[in-house]
Amino acid sequence: MGALTNPDVGKYVNEHMVSSFQKVATFKIVGGNKQGGNVAAYFCAPDGRVLHCVAGPVDAATFLREAKWVVETAKACIKDSKGAGAKFKELFRTAHAEKLRREFGIVVPAVTFDPPDPQDDKDALTYRDPSGQPLAPRLPPPPIDGPDVTLTDAKFEALQKAAAAAPGNRYAECRSGKRVVVTPQGLVHQVMAAHCLVPIERVYGTVFENILGEKISTKPVDVVTPFSWVDKDGNRIRR
Repeated sequence: MGALTNPDVGKYVNEHMVSSFQKVATFKIVGGNKQGGNVAAYFCAPDGRVLHCVAGPVDAATFLREAKWVVETAKACIKDSKGAGAKFKELFRTAHAEKLRREFGIVVPAVTFDPPDPQDDKDALTYRDPSGQPLAPRLPPPPIDGPDVTLTDAKFEALQKAAAAAPGNRYAECRSGKRVVVTPQGLVHQVMAAHCLVPIERVYGTVFENILGEKISTKPVDVVTPFSWVDKDGNRIRR
């Protein structure tokens, strides 16, 4: 969709962020074009803790809106936390829960404390490569309390209709047993309401496998015919 080639996106990202990338899922390069796999953009603090994420490819306007939201939210949380790290985390997680409520009509409780890390690295909720080595933990999202009761039925239904039309949407069950439609970006806010400011190495597995439905892999990119002067059988092409 060209979000990262958009001049306005590039200008804003270059002004506020330092960019890097890493391949974690399986895909092929055929004729110079990427096939399969998916993409996620993580907005992180300087130490690699995730502030926000955009799950899947989006257009330039959506990417720029999310980038501006994370920058402005970070500024507001820095100001309101008055230098207290725990308070900053609490405010940012609450901001994710509020954004989920405002844009999707779904209410989740922000988790404002972190449980102790598991002592056993063989935790069942861990993604592993074929050798059994851990790749990334699976982070449980906070439960959905239900639809926002301050919304009219018509407003909530409109939000649900928009969510149902989005690619990658799915159903989730509330504590009450009611089912609601969530989108990948809605799931990001749900996860971030509990795990915002967790290091990226502990977040990416949940985003790729639970939200985007991709398989994390340690395999290199499979390039089909990487050299234009060689055919698929390895023979040099005469021109």
